[in-house]
Amino acid sequence: MMRVRRAVPGDAHALVALAEDVGAEDGRWMLGSGVWRAVSDERRYLRTVQRHADAAVFVAEDDGAIVARLSLSRDPHPASRHVADLGLMVAEGHRRRGIGRALLEQAVAWAGEAGVRKLELHVFPWNEPALALYEAFGFRREGLRRRHYVRAGEEVDAVLMAYFVDGR
Repeated sequence: MMRVRRAVPGDAHALVALAEDVGAEDGRWMLGSGVWRAVSDERRYLRTVQRHADAAVFVAEDDGAIVARLSLSRDPHPASRHVADLGLMVAEGHRRRGIGRALLEQAVAWAGEAGVRKLELHVFPWNEPALALYEAFGFRREGLRRRHYVRAGEEVDAVLMAYFVDGR
């Protein structure tokens, strides 16, 4: 049974393992391809997020095992505090089962409670399954950020996508 909930510091080990597994896939889905961060650093990050209304981390569990993560962070600049950035990862064996969509629905719910009106994300242009998920959910492409990231020593592009919580 799949369930979405807020992440807690005790999830750190499972979240690091998830990120390292996704980062090691041939698809090159994430910026890093090696160690995500130390479990102790992840635990500290999750504790910090619990204390701040401007950020959140949610997990999806399948039969008690963490199989996906969604991170949200509000833009700190006063002129764009209505915007939050999100990141999403789903374990390879759990994709195309509605988990990503469920986490995106949770992101919209969080945004509504937090007064966030726009959700943004970056996705690699070659990540066609993610692009399809985001577009089916209602995200729209706002631009291409050329050579925006350095991944494994290579400058790579990123598609900027946005979702307006109010539907406009």
